[in-house]
Amino acid sequence: MVRFSKKYYLFLIIFLGMLSAFGPFVTDMYLPTLPSMAEVFDTTASQVQMGLATSMLGLAVGQIFFGPLSDKYGRKIVLVCAMVLFAVSTVAAIYSPNIDFFNFCRFLQGLGGSGGIVLSRSVATDCYSGRDLAKTLAIIGAINGIAPVTAPVIGGLVSESVGWKGIFWILFGIGAVILGMCLIFRESHSAEKRYAGSVAGLIRKFPEIFRLKYYVVYTLLYAFTCGVLFSYISSAAFIVQNHFGYSELQFAIVFGVNALGIGIGSGLSLKFRHIKNAAFFGACGIALSTVMQILVYNLAPTFWPYEIFTFTMLVCIGFILTSATTLAMDEGRKMVGTASAIFGASGFLFGGIVSPLVGLGNIMATTLLLLSTCALFALIFAWLTFRRRKSEALSEEN
Repeated sequence: MVRFSKKYYLFLIIFLGMLSAFGPFVTDMYLPTLPSMAEVFDTTASQVQMGLATSMLGLAVGQIFFGPLSDKYGRKIVLVCAMVLFAVSTVAAIYSPNIDFFNFCRFLQGLGGSGGIVLSRSVATDCYSGRDLAKTLAIIGAINGIAPVTAPVIGGLVSESVGWKGIFWILFGIGAVILGMCLIFRESHSAEKRYAGSVAGLIRKFPEIFRLKYYVVYTLLYAFTCGVLFSYISSAAFIVQNHFGYSELQFAIVFGVNALGIGIGSGLSLKFRHIKNAAFFGACGIALSTVMQILVYNLAPTFWPYEIFTFTMLVCIGFILTSATTLAMDEGRKMVGTASAIFGASGFLFGGIVSPLVGLGNIMATTLLLLSTCALFALIFAWLTFRRRKSEALSEEN
């Protein structure tokens, strides 16, 4: 574990927290405006939701490039390039003449934002390991839990005063601040530890990470959990506003309160003696919460029962986001950038798949179908994680 002064450690935690929060801000901040944007661009709800899907596709694809490149060239220079791309694409999105160009800009915005997300995990893993890594990721996870709280609330306030374009100017400002913070950030991946071969050789090393059996298990656990999370994110505005009849600002407040659950779950995951147990507990909680939501939809289709079990589900998601990230990054430590890239890309890839699907047919019924499917697979991979922990315990006893 690398030792830092208290002042730089505080800066590093804030910096990594802001980088990891890029995902929630890019995806969540303009959520309150989704219904009204369909009118502005004179298009369908599904087409507007495609902007959410393209941004998540960019967040997924970008990590595949930025992660390995940071193994070769270092974290700092790659991060600066990613932030510049994010800033330019955000301005382009503001001046979009139509929904198709806007959705393309969202893809580029996701590409730029992905650099911050993948490097937040890589830098943390450069500096820490084991439980220290888990603690650092939990702190970052708690900050990441605050991001969805503030993002839709700010989005709801800005949308009522200056519209969706104001939201994107705020995103541009955040990118500019992070770009400035890069000047203070100290390179965490020293030259002697970097990959010395060609970029093509770096790409050819990708299959090696898939030979790590449990890295794949932890990554799939994370991916299906993200499927649950993004099914909720992409449908929440339409369910709360259109199905239950709440305003944009009321939705922003509800969404923000729910997002606190992720931060709570991330913090509570450290209470477990073994981090693998936290993953299994979280997966069981997601499955149970999803079953209860289905029962609520069929027996008592009112807002508060829906809200209670949604909040519970998000707390359980927080358990998995911290534990699966820690386990996967420890497993793939020999190829940190690549491991972080594939791990992070899997989550946004699943998010990009489920996001446009929630708009098909009855949005409440479709969302519940996606939630239950992803929750089932998450439970399967969490069980494999838990079973490994039991076998490790037996080995220790013998």
